[in-house]
Amino acid sequence: MFIYNQKNTFMKKFILIIICFYSFNLLAQKEKNGTVYKEHPGIVLVETLGKAIVDGDIEKLSSMLDDDFRIRNGTGLNKDFEGWNKQQFINNAKWWSSDFDYLSITRDKPAYPDAIEYKESGIWVQTWERLYAVNKTTGVKVDMPFHRLYRLNKDSDKVLSIFEYNNQNVFTAINDNYYSRENGTIYINHENINTVRKMIYAFENGDREKGWSYFSENGRFYDINLPWGESMSFEEAKASNDAISSQFEILGFDEVGYPDYLEYDRRGAKSVLSWWKFRMKRKSDDKLILFPIHYVHTFNDEGKIIRSNAYYSTKLLEE
Repeated sequence: MFIYNQKNTFMKKFILIIICFYSFNLLAQKEKNGTVYKEHPGIVLVETLGKAIVDGDIEKLSSMLDDDFRIRNGTGLNKDFEGWNKQQFINNAKWWSSDFDYLSITRDKPAYPDAIEYKESGIWVQTWERLYAVNKTTGVKVDMPFHRLYRLNKDSDKVLSIFEYNNQNVFTAINDNYYSRENGTIYINHENINTVRKMIYAFENGDREKGWSYFSENGRFYDINLPWGESMSFEEAKASNDAISSQFEILGFDEVGYPDYLEYDRRGAKSVLSWWKFRMKRKSDDKLILFPIHYVHTFNDEGKIIRSNAYYSTKLLEE
């Protein structure tokens, strides 16, 4: 009985190995469906088409498009949309030429175009490019990578269709900026403005505990002199402030102009913008320093400062 089971188990394993080996061979089989070219008349055609758009050469652009040409957004969700026709694409090219400065279309290196001659579906060119332009009316900059698939005729001298993949957000920004639009309310008097004044004058009078009480302990502190993207925590900001206080005597903080409090509709930010002249004396040599500084203090719903942005020059402290 024991011998029979052992043989039976061996045979099962052997059969399983044969099946797996056969299946692997089936999966590993390859079949070519065309040839990829890095140099091809089709690549010359599509890059010439891009140059015609940049140059505003509508006649040349039109000559490279098939009469039944279509262009589709590859990320579009409307299954019934057949894409823009030849004239609509030409009109769009005219818009780029007339409404934008500094228009350019370049290869988005290190990517480069490929031409593929498929056995069944003909000649295609795929590109990875970058479009740069500045809208003349709104000043919105377009600096956008985009990917296109061009289907060509058999002679590679006409574009039959294009599938395009890009980020549409920049076009929303352009459309939004054609018209004046409110984005919240500006206050000349507000309790958050009062909070900033009370905080500044607490530090002026050496009452650091009271000055820091207006901040959230989870707040972040940004400084134009820090590397881009870096900020300080609440405790790090206190330590930095203590270091400056040990080197400089505060003579007075003077408000310049008047602060503004902005409540934005978009993203809901609540910020006080203020301008100051800090008058200080350096303890090491008694040099008097007039120190202009601009602050943007952002508040949470509880009236605490959760973000501080400071704009000033450290050179004034070093001279």
